[in-house]
Amino acid sequence: MTISGIISAILVGLVLGVLARLILPGKQNIPVWLTVAVGIAAAFIGTAIARGLGYADTSGWDWLEFITQLVLAAIGVSLVAGMYPRKRVKA
Repeated sequence: MTISGIISAILVGLVLGVLARLILPGKQNIPVWLTVAVGIAAAFIGTAIARGLGYADTSGWDWLEFITQLVLAAIGVSLVAGMYPRKRVKA
């Protein structure tokens, strides 16, 4: 992967994290930086899956690759939100 590929994966990951958080129902009690980190990881893993299955080699925008990344980001945000410790309210 080239430097431009890494930079574009980070930018797509930013968008993926935010979109994943928006499509999930309810409130996710995780920080924004963690949402972005999950989106970036989903971008890298989704690209690897798309290339491995052979549907990321099209000219132009790869919609199937993006959908794969978005599904992975939504699953990741959901899992991280479930594992992230909740804030305790002091009485």
